[in-house]
Amino acid sequence: MALNPIIGRVRKPVRRYRAETFVLVTLLSFAASVGLTRLFLELTGYPQLGSGELHIAHVLWGGLLLFSAAMLLLVLANRWVFILSSVLAGTGVGLFIDEVGKFITQSNNYFHPIAVPIIYALFLITVLVYLRVRRPPVFSARDEMYLALAGLSEVLDYDLEPDERAELESRLARISETAESSNYANLARSLLDFLRSDELQIAPARVEFGERALASLQRFEARWLTLPRVKAGLIGGLAAMGSFALVDLLDLLLGLGDPGRLESMIASLLEIGRVSSAAGMFWFTLRVTLEGSVGLLLVLAALALLVGRERVGITLGLIGLLLSLAGVNLLVFYFEQFSTIVTAALQFLALIGILRYRQRVDRSSHHP
Repeated sequence: MALNPIIGRVRKPVRRYRAETFVLVTLLSFAASVGLTRLFLELTGYPQLGSGELHIAHVLWGGLLLFSAAMLLLVLANRWVFILSSVLAGTGVGLFIDEVGKFITQSNNYFHPIAVPIIYALFLITVLVYLRVRRPPVFSARDEMYLALAGLSEVLDYDLEPDERAELESRLARISETAESSNYANLARSLLDFLRSDELQIAPARVEFGERALASLQRFEARWLTLPRVKAGLIGGLAAMGSFALVDLLDLLLGLGDPGRLESMIASLLEIGRVSSAAGMFWFTLRVTLEGSVGLLLVLAALALLVGRERVGITLGLIGLLLSLAGVNLLVFYFEQFSTIVTAALQFLALIGILRYRQRVDRSSHHP
């Protein structure tokens, strides 16, 4: 019976103000944590902290950072805490998941091949969360009021800038006009009167680092990255990545017609440890087939762009890169481990390049 009032107060969740920024910071911290940890361990010969029976694995440091991120959010109410907690959470989960190989194998094998695909899969899930969170939501009056009250914390820190004040006024005006609840509407009007008061202290407008960096990138793009240059870069990049992905598939196809060549290929794979059983050979064959198929799509995309079929080239390029990043790379990471990070990073940059190129082409077609 005592639970009924509590259950009655559970309401629909509300997205936090600037949630997409916090998820992005977490994502970048996660990627940097795993990458730098592996690089550091490789360069230093995988040292161990501790002596005798003790071994302080970096999974413990990851747990400590995750605990710190949670405690900061529970104890402090300042808005800057969210950025700090995002960094700590991303770094902590990176240190934690980096040692997943030890906890999924009976031999505590840090280098087990399945560990890297698990890390990559978690990274992809975080990317999907970010893409979902950055989509503009449909806010209700209640959601808008949550965001308005969060924005008012800038008043308490004497850090409310003119553009932030204008955003708050616009949000509160929408609430006062559309809210079905008179409580929301009355509160919004009271807060609007407060914000419009001449006695309210407004901080001078300042340009944040991110805004300055974005403006610099836009100037660089306008001056140097013209559409013909970007198109040429995309054609060359897609063709190179596609051709590289086709190499193993062509070797496999040639081997099927030449038993001696196939036997030699299998022997070399066994020697370098890329496959160790019939099942391993099956997965390697599947990986080569899928990777080669994606490579063919990328080559076709480059050819379509070359002959002026912009829409076809962009579509094929997007399909190929998304298939590779979201699926094929899971198998590639299993066999190649962290050596394929550079390839995945280049694919991600190519994906951003195609999306940006499509956006600019659409803009230029509407505004000749």
